[in-house]
Amino acid sequence: MLLSYLRERLRLTGTKYGCGGGGCGACTVMVSRYQPGTKTILHYSANACLLPVCQLQGAAVTTVEGIGNTRTRVHPVQERIAKAHGSQCGFCTPGMVMSMYTLLRNKPQPNMEDITVALGGNLCRCTGYRPIVDGCKTFSPESNCCQANGNGAGCCLNGDSPPERSENLFDQEDLLPLDPTQDLIFPPELIVRQQDYQLFRGERMVWVSPVSLEELIQLKTSHPQAPLVMGNTNIGPDIKFKGAWHPIIISPTRVQELFEVTKTPQGVCFGAGCSLSVVKALLEGLVQEIPEEKTEIYRSLLQQLGNLGGQQIRNVASIGGNIVSAYPNSDLNPVFAAGNCTLNVVSKRGRREILLNKDFFVGFGKTSLKPDEIVLSVFIPVSRQGEFMRAFRQAPRKENALATVTTGMRVMFTEGSSVVKELSIYYGGVGPCTVSATKTCAAVIGRKWDEQTLSEAYTQLLDEISLSPSHPGGQVEFRRSLTLSLLFKFNLQMLHKLWEMVWTGSLFALIGSLLGQSGDDPVGRPIMHRSAISQATGEAVYCDDIPKMDGELHLVLVTSTRPHAKILDIDISEALRVPGVVDVITSKDIPGKKFRTFTGIDEGILAQNEVSCVGHMVCAVVADNRKQAKRGAALVKIAYEDLPGPVFTVEEAIEKQSFFLPQRMIERGNVDEAFDKVDHIYEGEIRLGGQEHFYMETQSMVVVPSGEERELKVYLSCQHPTYAQESIAETLGIPSNRVSCHVKRVGGAFGGKVTKTSIIACITSVAAWKTGRAVRCVLERGEDMLITGARHPVLGKHKVGFMNDGRIIAADLHYYANSGNTADESLLVIEKILLHLDNAYNVPNLRGRSVACKTNLPSNTAFRGFGVPQSMLVTENMINDVAMKLGCNAEEVRGQINMYKEVSLTHYKFEFDPKNLLRCWDECKEKSDYGSRRKSVAQFNQQNRWKKRGMATIPIKYGIAFSDGFLNQAASLVHIYKDGSVLVSHGGTEMGQGIHTKMQQVASRELHIPASLIHITETNTSAVPNTCPSAASFGTDANGMAVKVQYCLGSPHMDIQPIDQKQNPEGTWQTWVTSAFIQRISLSATGYYRGHDLYMDWEKQEGQPYAYFTYGACCSEVEVDCLTGDYRTVRTDIVMDIGRSINPSVDIGQIEGAFIQGLGLYTLEELKFSPSGVLYTRGPSQYKIPAVCDIPLQFNVYLLSGSDNPHAIYSSKGIGEPVLFLGSSVFFAIKDAVAAARVEAGMVGPFTLNSPATPERTCLACNTPFTQKVRRCHHLCFCCQPILCFKTYCDSQTRIRERNHRLKLISITQQT
Repeated sequence: MLLSYLRERLRLTGTKYGCGGGGCGACTVMVSRYQPGTKTILHYSANACLLPVCQLQGAAVTTVEGIGNTRTRVHPVQERIAKAHGSQCGFCTPGMVMSMYTLLRNKPQPNMEDITVALGGNLCRCTGYRPIVDGCKTFSPESNCCQANGNGAGCCLNGDSPPERSENLFDQEDLLPLDPTQDLIFPPELIVRQQDYQLFRGERMVWVSPVSLEELIQLKTSHPQAPLVMGNTNIGPDIKFKGAWHPIIISPTRVQELFEVTKTPQGVCFGAGCSLSVVKALLEGLVQEIPEEKTEIYRSLLQQLGNLGGQQIRNVASIGGNIVSAYPNSDLNPVFAAGNCTLNVVSKRGRREILLNKDFFVGFGKTSLKPDEIVLSVFIPVSRQGEFMRAFRQAPRKENALATVTTGMRVMFTEGSSVVKELSIYYGGVGPCTVSATKTCAAVIGRKWDEQTLSEAYTQLLDEISLSPSHPGGQVEFRRSLTLSLLFKFNLQMLHKLWEMVWTGSLFALIGSLLGQSGDDPVGRPIMHRSAISQATGEAVYCDDIPKMDGELHLVLVTSTRPHAKILDIDISEALRVPGVVDVITSKDIPGKKFRTFTGIDEGILAQNEVSCVGHMVCAVVADNRKQAKRGAALVKIAYEDLPGPVFTVEEAIEKQSFFLPQRMIERGNVDEAFDKVDHIYEGEIRLGGQEHFYMETQSMVVVPSGEERELKVYLSCQHPTYAQESIAETLGIPSNRVSCHVKRVGGAFGGKVTKTSIIACITSVAAWKTGRAVRCVLERGEDMLITGARHPVLGKHKVGFMNDGRIIAADLHYYANSGNTADESLLVIEKILLHLDNAYNVPNLRGRSVACKTNLPSNTAFRGFGVPQSMLVTENMINDVAMKLGCNAEEVRGQINMYKEVSLTHYKFEFDPKNLLRCWDECKEKSDYGSRRKSVAQFNQQNRWKKRGMATIPIKYGIAFSDGFLNQAASLVHIYKDGSVLVSHGGTEMGQGIHTKMQQVASRELHIPASLIHITETNTSAVPNTCPSAASFGTDANGMAVKVQYCLGSPHMDIQPIDQKQNPEGTWQTWVTSAFIQRISLSATGYYRGHDLYMDWEKQEGQPYAYFTYGACCSEVEVDCLTGDYRTVRTDIVMDIGRSINPSVDIGQIEGAFIQGLGLYTLEELKFSPSGVLYTRGPSQYKIPAVCDIPLQFNVYLLSGSDNPHAIYSSKGIGEPVLFLGSSVFFAIKDAVAAARVEAGMVGPFTLNSPATPERTCLACNTPFTQKVRRCHHLCFCCQPILCFKTYCDSQTRIRERNHRLKLISITQQT
């Protein structure tokens, strides 16, 4: 593939490996081709991981290195994303840059829709996307419009005065202009090059690329089973992930007949090789050119094309390939089939036309095409008078996600009446292929389009589309409900067009003051991430970017396929026979300790006698390259004897008492007695699913033996290099001083690169130790997700006692965390769960119990928040239940009644002042205009039956630092060189959180020199020993103080001061440094910070586990489609108390990124396992993290002004973790909207909505008449009441839409 060719052969490492399946955009490049027909150059973005090199004959490929660099000239795209603070860990940045660069090559002045479409195929786990979009939208003429900045009222386009803008984080006046004349030209030699028949032979495969249609027909006749590959978006992933093998592949990308487009009055004929992007662009043009009534099918296709894959996929995937792939959940095939489209196919026997209908799709991935037939073109007809068509889809994520259910529906009415003349309904996702609702259509044709007809159609449809409980993909009840709901939406669309909301960007406010501060002092200013430019140009070096060393080997892990079994034998003989395989590493090869001990519990490095989960590491294969190592790993044969009674769920663990000890409990007051004195007692529960870290850079390391005195140099992507150093030394049986660990930067971590990283580093080190050669281990995305674990799923139960006025008097909470097969950090997680169970509420009688359940799933580990997001969700759900039980507003129960109001003690007897917590709460409600918007939400819900809005405001009180005091220490090392330049090394690792940038600011302030003179070197255990993990939102606090104290206690700066103040007051920094050297003053020193004396005594149930609290509040509003469960975050307002920010741009980036990650946790991201414990979700195609489309329509961030914090450097506060929980405001807003829907279904009071609130859970919780019908499918028809309610609300909604939105009803005789 092009990706490996770029990285390994050409050493162009700016193009990153993120997933290998075209799902993340990290490997985006621009491909340019000459178009002989139009004599133009076509530029398009593509995923290098899916592009075969042999398919690029005649194409020019531009990588991020090719558009600009720091040595010559930085491109404006690179600069603007960097200066807008759109690069944190930076691993996704080159892909973002290339997507935007390609857009600008095609459209130098894009609009906002162009930008969001271009970025739709790129994922980012750090930023929350807002700063990336902000940087990109500076190229748009709309960027200064009030509406684009989130201010619809008083818009400058209406002649009003523009509103005042808050302080910006970057100066848009100081940006390089975009000059298209400076871009690279297309190589002229590629224009005149002849197109010849090509044949490439590999070890196991032949790639053939014909030029003419005759050659293609001949090849297909000779090799009927050979697949035709255009964009490689189907065959490529099958080969990579499913082990598919094809001895010959035909690539007809140069056959011109496959790309011809013909327009006729009857419709348009697209060559089967036309990319989906080309089809989309041409259809958009046709929609503007021809009368609207003829574009029904075109507009339906455009709707589906806009959500199908990312831009990079649409640019290469062909329309013909999409059809003949015949995936059961295809977005386009139901539309093609319902729209009476036809295929023109060709073979040696001649040409014929095939109607795309139910007879064409014959099974999973199968069509009625003969093996030697080739799809030449696709004909899409224009719509006729009285014909209407719509397409709908429901997917786990709004865009770039495979659909759960998709449909195309077409109706034609008899002229002058509402009688149905034709009806065609096709579904995807409800069978092995695209399914026709033939019987339902037959039952409607010839009848009037009215409620009675539709009611019978729903019953018929439910009988016709029947799914077994074992349907692939599950979600049977949801899928069946969707078939009815989407038909109902089609009914509504025949009456009017739905109002559509357009993304308006982010408004962002910064509250603070730098009065009295020197203009040269960088602290408190929005300084760009120090590596942002090099990350945007692709020059930033990550672990796998380190050049390959002479004799280097690659390591691939072999993992268990059984959840609980004895290992009877490991047969490595066949693996060793694979050419290039050097050795297989097992536990017997470990010379030192064969296990690691964490929290007092041992975890084996490699399984010896028993495996306890699918994904348990058993051995590792080392070979000359990764491909050979993978082949060898596939041939390792492990004989198992299954053990009885594997445990997968929390319930099974409770039943079998399968726990890691100790269990924890904490209590304030007397909960049992208090329950006897309350007005109400309510018991409830909520389940929170796990969350994959999905750091963009997978686990990566290179271990290099030095060749003497048993020394090793280890380069790795890790949060805790000292732990990795200790682990490797103990595993090899050597002292720690022989192992040096180096971390330049980490492409995202979020807690997932501590324990498992160290264990994998141990295995890699054993391989290097045994072979005496450098060994590289870089996990593929699927391996990483399988092996490394995730956030702990938690079952939370609560029993709460409260008064009629909403005061909570007693609460008893139980937390059951699914820890997986090893303890890892689970015992620390369940402790932190209990320490935060009060959140912001003063409950006089409070008890919590937490248990780490031992199961046969991959071990879960630390994740941003470390148990707090699980703990507080249970607490807030309890608050929500109290409010629903009393029929009052949840925000009243939270803020006015139960929140801490004055200096108080926590349940572990730690005194604190909640003043800033209350300020955050009040300011959040004020700035979000909560009162008036709450009334607007209520009014909206009264006027709309099938869409509901909800609001929720959530507070947070988050403890900062490690509860074990020894983990809060830090050290640093500073060198001042004779030229005045300064080198600083500290114990924190740069993971995108900007710690190096902040350390540079600290050193600049303390030395009174420009930050440009200061360089922060890599984190290195040889420079700063015994470092603590970069975690717990305490990295800046600890390391910042370590850097700061260097200049306060006998440091170089103190020794230089007599020189600069007395001997040469008019000198410069450089002259003072030179004088100090001549006077033999040391210009090197270490700094050390002891940290806070923190502790928690679980016997006494008291302590001071945190240095201070970070406070905040968040208000979110959502709009939920009750028919499908889809939602949109309309607006989010966050107010955070972070003290005096050292770097507002970095801190706000952390706030936004954490919020979006929390939004993913609570509403989108879902890990799925098989009944036997196999993880299904192993990549971006199955596991969906938030994308650009998930940004709130209006996103406001405010920093609390006038806040001081004497417990941290420069009165700042830790901010990396706390805001993640505020993503739950979207969850509770969804729950608020669902509650409004349930009221209309006659259901009031508390109800269970588990997290994440996926569209499936949300839709089913709304309990629409269609969901009820599915649940009562044994009845023959709706009962009368649901039908009456259905019609009443349909009539009501029609009248409301006519009045409020002035939407033109479709002209039909029969009105609702």
